[in-house]
Amino acid sequence: MDVTTIIGLIVGFGVVVSGILQDGSIMNFVSLSSFLIVLGGTLAAVIACFPLSSLKNMGKHFKIIMQGKNFQPEPLIESLVEMAQIARKNGLLALEEKANELEDPFYKRSIMLIVDATEAEKVKEMLEAELESMAARHDEETAIYEKGAAFAPAFGMVGTLIGLINMLKSLNLDEGGSDTIGSSMSVALITTLYGVLIANLFFTPIAQKLQIRNSEEIVYRQIIIDGVLGIQAGDNPKSLKESLVASLTQKQQNGILDEEGGGGGKPKKEKKGKKGKE
Repeated sequence: MDVTTIIGLIVGFGVVVSGILQDGSIMNFVSLSSFLIVLGGTLAAVIACFPLSSLKNMGKHFKIIMQGKNFQPEPLIESLVEMAQIARKNGLLALEEKANELEDPFYKRSIMLIVDATEAEKVKEMLEAELESMAARHDEETAIYEKGAAFAPAFGMVGTLIGLINMLKSLNLDEGGSDTIGSSMSVALITTLYGVLIANLFFTPIAQKLQIRNSEEIVYRQIIIDGVLGIQAGDNPKSLKESLVASLTQKQQNGILDEEGGGGGKPKKEKKGKKGKE
């Protein structure tokens, strides 16, 4: 579970609330109408911008950002190296049984393509096209929250303008209307505050976390593509492993190479693959 999202939200709102309570009352910053203008307007604008096919996945996005890193390249590389060893020993057809055990549909499909003797160029073209399609779909879904982050401050300003207009309309100096300027002005500005908070403590963090998860999945899928093409080409398992490890961070590379060299690390259990956010 990725607790950084929860920690960030709690700390962010906590800092704001503590700042409010330092010199004032929390009730000075509570306005239902302002909240409805900002949140309702933002959601309405977002809905108007995107098709239902993208919006219906919003509930799944919260699960994605909370579940932590779902795509672990280290066990995937070990699995691909094992596939390469089997293929060199028994031929590509021997991989069909292993492919049927995989849970990740992309990984399974990739192995079955080479089992079916599909040409290498065709395999690469098909898998990369699927990867690009997945990345484009994820980018569109991430854009929902990026748009929300842009719309929220704008609707905060809309609420402020509404409040100022109403204040000026009701202002009558002869009847003591000036006595309410302070309170009316504060209510008008609350919507701007709500817009900034919703944008920077809700929409922007979600968009950023989804981008990170998307990048992790792209790396994971690209390792599958490179590994499968290497297996089909008959690459030596050790050379294939070194080639795939090169796409990882230095820390991840050291972990895998230390295990291979007997550096004291415990062998990792092979994972059959993970379902993506597709």
